[in-house]
Amino acid sequence: MQAHELLARVRAAALPDAEPDLALPGDLVAAGEIPVLLEAGRLLERVPGPAVGATRALKVAITGTFTAAGVAPLLRIALLRHGIAAEIRVSGFDRLVADLADPDALAAFAPDVVLCLLHDGWLVPEGWDPTDLDALGGHLHARVALLEGALAGYGGTVLVHTVPLSPAEHRGVVAFDARAALGRLWREVNSELLALAERYPHVHALDLEALLVGEPVPVRDERLYRFATSAWTPAVELLYARQAANFGRAVLGKAKKVLVLDLDNTLWGGVVGDDGPEGVKVGGGYPGNCFSELQRRAVALRRQGVLLALCSKNDPDLVDRVLATHPDLDLRDEDLAAKAVNWEPKDLNLRRLAEQLNLGLDAFVFADDSAFEVGLVRGSLPGVSTVHLDGDPAEHVRKVLADGHFDVLTTTATDRERTALYRARAQRERAVSAFATPEEYLRSLDIRVAVREVDEFALPRLVQLGGRTNQFTMTGTPHTEARTRAMADSPDHLALVFEVSDRFGREGIVGGVWVAKGDRAWVVENFVMSCRVFSRGVEHTVLQHVADLAADAGAVVLAADFRATGRNGPAAAFYPAVGFTAVGDRHELPLVPRPRISPQWTVLDVGGAPVDV
Repeated sequence: MQAHELLARVRAAALPDAEPDLALPGDLVAAGEIPVLLEAGRLLERVPGPAVGATRALKVAITGTFTAAGVAPLLRIALLRHGIAAEIRVSGFDRLVADLADPDALAAFAPDVVLCLLHDGWLVPEGWDPTDLDALGGHLHARVALLEGALAGYGGTVLVHTVPLSPAEHRGVVAFDARAALGRLWREVNSELLALAERYPHVHALDLEALLVGEPVPVRDERLYRFATSAWTPAVELLYARQAANFGRAVLGKAKKVLVLDLDNTLWGGVVGDDGPEGVKVGGGYPGNCFSELQRRAVALRRQGVLLALCSKNDPDLVDRVLATHPDLDLRDEDLAAKAVNWEPKDLNLRRLAEQLNLGLDAFVFADDSAFEVGLVRGSLPGVSTVHLDGDPAEHVRKVLADGHFDVLTTTATDRERTALYRARAQRERAVSAFATPEEYLRSLDIRVAVREVDEFALPRLVQLGGRTNQFTMTGTPHTEARTRAMADSPDHLALVFEVSDRFGREGIVGGVWVAKGDRAWVVENFVMSCRVFSRGVEHTVLQHVADLAADAGAVVLAADFRATGRNGPAAAFYPAVGFTAVGDRHELPLVPRPRISPQWTVLDVGGAPVDV
């Protein structure tokens, strides 16, 4: 599509009563022309998010040490591609430390995320002496310490990044040994920047220097730098904006959860139906080693919490034979959460996989070598992200990982066990047929629900659940890490996590509750739970515990917030079903007489040793 046509669509979307153009963000990204993206990003500031498919909102503050005029419009488009409408505030020149150090500087805007842009000119003093690297090192470490002090005092979610050293600074040192020492010193500085994310829970880091290694673009245009202190070229601004958009998506818990892979000429070379299980290409030299590398990368994703599934038009017996017996395979049946191997259309099979895993289609990434299959899924299931693995199989891994579909803020023990948890759930579903009634089956499970107050170990998992849970969430608005931490530390609030175990194994932390305590009433600000444990009475048991705590503290009412999101239908019926009545914008449950909410087939464990998260 021509640039003028794309910009005309953007202008049309800003008109009153315009028809929604849900494909516009993706078409803009596909166009890839930076001048067009910059202009479109500025125009999109006036376009309502729903008009271009955005269902979530994010407030982003951009503050830095240099001029980066292109980041905001490019970031807006990158976030829209993820279904996120951004409200962006850009600070003035070199306001980074001042904005973070002054509690009032950002307070009025109340950003969800602060992007901190750094350049080497802020770290390196003008006219430094290349023969005195000790003095340079002292200055660099002092600048990082200044930044750290400002970050330590700011409690909101922050993204910092490593800083590339400009060629003028690097090549200005003529001695090879001194240049090597400068390189070591610069890497120490970048290591300190990365370490800030380890020392401060609200600080996150992007290794921009490492990302630029794979990009054949100059970091800065010297003329623009001297004229307007623009430390990044537009290409670097675009790279950063896309990475920052992935970060914003992770903050909102919108990362993809499932990688669905085709088989023939995707996970292995050749066609198993034609070549036989022994004839497919995997392992050894090229191209088999390309398919092995994709398998290894898929398994690595699985170990970090990404669910793997197959969607292939194939004979299921042949596929099972390859998975079980091929000696060079790195990915095995136990790595898979689900399989759809048959001769049905792939868009239908993806719907079935979503039902089986109890996840929305917008949690899926589908990778296939067939242009037809990718086009079919892209057209009929727009929520599914697609990766076309055409051409050289050596590029398969790069294509699957390129867009950061699965980027999250952190991984937990529950993430690392996720495939096993889903496989155990499938075992439970198969076992239910042996019982006469659902209640008889539930009693046989020996369900135990462990509830405790959140601590440093469980807090990342609680924040993750608040952001990622779509179905059983009472408000759809996640509590930030800073807000959750403040509630955990406050005597007037309560932040709880809970895990579930039964005769099939442990589920890990599957939910949480945020509560405000009052003298007369306690208010459940939000209550989230993983879809993995639906229909077992877990949510009833947890709410019983909260109600008992409130009643023991002298409260006479347990109130609860609820806001429909369009996705939280499973949660909508819960409060009325256990006795709450709607009162204005809230639901309320009398605590006198004390309500009986918990089912008889669960056992509540309170407190105890911290659980794996």
